[in-house]
Amino acid sequence: MNHKAASPRADRIGPLTDSVAQAFDNLLPVPLPDRIGLAVSGGSDSTALLHLAAAWAAKGKTALHVVTVDHGLRPEAAQEASDVAAQADALGLPHTTLHWSGGDGTGNLLDRARRARYALMSNWALAHDISYIALGHTADDVAENLLMRLAREAGVDGLSAMAPSRRHENTEFFRPLLSFKRNDLRDYLTARNQTWADDPSNQDSKYDRVRARQILAALEPLGVSVDGLAHVASTLGDVLNALNWYAFLAARDCARVEQGDVLFCLRQLRVQPDEITRRLLVHALCWVSGAEYAPRRRAVQQLQDGLFDARGMALHGCRAVYLTGADRGLLRICRDPRAAAETTAAPGQNWDGRWRVDGPWPQGAEIRVTGANGLKELENWRASGLPEPAAQSAPAVWRGDQLIASPLLGKAAGWTATPLRQDEEFFNSCLIS
Repeated sequence: MNHKAASPRADRIGPLTDSVAQAFDNLLPVPLPDRIGLAVSGGSDSTALLHLAAAWAAKGKTALHVVTVDHGLRPEAAQEASDVAAQADALGLPHTTLHWSGGDGTGNLLDRARRARYALMSNWALAHDISYIALGHTADDVAENLLMRLAREAGVDGLSAMAPSRRHENTEFFRPLLSFKRNDLRDYLTARNQTWADDPSNQDSKYDRVRARQILAALEPLGVSVDGLAHVASTLGDVLNALNWYAFLAARDCARVEQGDVLFCLRQLRVQPDEITRRLLVHALCWVSGAEYAPRRRAVQQLQDGLFDARGMALHGCRAVYLTGADRGLLRICRDPRAAAETTAAPGQNWDGRWRVDGPWPQGAEIRVTGANGLKELENWRASGLPEPAAQSAPAVWRGDQLIASPLLGKAAGWTATPLRQDEEFFNSCLIS
């Protein structure tokens, strides 16, 4: 349903346009990219982004490319995408509609749709040589997120403001409207005689975000406002940045990367503040497993509790192994071979997000974990110095049930295994939540 606000506050239009232009300049590199993407759904926030970005780009040489994702979850979505295309065309901008067909109603549909949206846009951007995509999130989104995450008893990471920019695969997604309120953007659109689409689900109280919006409106008489909550979230974002910096420094002191695994000096890890220890472990687990999301806090707490009595465990696609012998006093976070057991790759391709294996490729061969069966064929695998779980998760070349090579475990046979991620990438990951 198209909608237009009733009474624009024209006195704010000029300053808002200038402020958003400044936000674009602050968030983009110098020199400016030749082209950027605009993610526009047709709602008021992203429609305002479309017109404000067009005003900003008209003063420079950056080309804008508009993209809309139709998740196929609502019958109105196709028309909304068509309306966005018409608005983009009126501004002289190219437009693309991307389609997702994974909405089968199973699992956490909203989360799956969100992930699919970012993946689709990242692939689209790569195909069009676009490195930056602007999103239309506003101060209202920040305030609503804070309320929703309070209900989930989130920590600093969850309660802090949305990041002004965040990388996903090869694309930098940035949010130039985070300092602006939805009503002001709607006033801007109305002053320009522009309409937008209202998603009917925005009135459905079965959704957390709608309830948060309703609660926020009810709290306004107490002085709890969008501006106030956005400021709180921003302050917590500063706290989060400080924690991440502390974790980065601590990682350099007590961690190292070895053959795709993260090793911690237990003596140094144990003396860190609990929150820093938790962050280091979470970053190691995500970095080794390649997981996008952090493990559950309770599982990480179990791992932390085991630091003092050397209790290993499996979690988040990894194994926490306490080393013995000459390596006593070290904790190794390695890949759980069971988690990678079904992962295969061809020669020279990315295997498990961790390795590239090259060599004299025979017909019918593939890369898989070495596994328990592979270790049985490698009499001298212990000479690698790897504990058994790490050895089992090492990349190997198989043809059916025949082990051809396991380069990390002493059976190279002309093959090499090259890690795809280096230690600096792990350390730098500690700076990002």
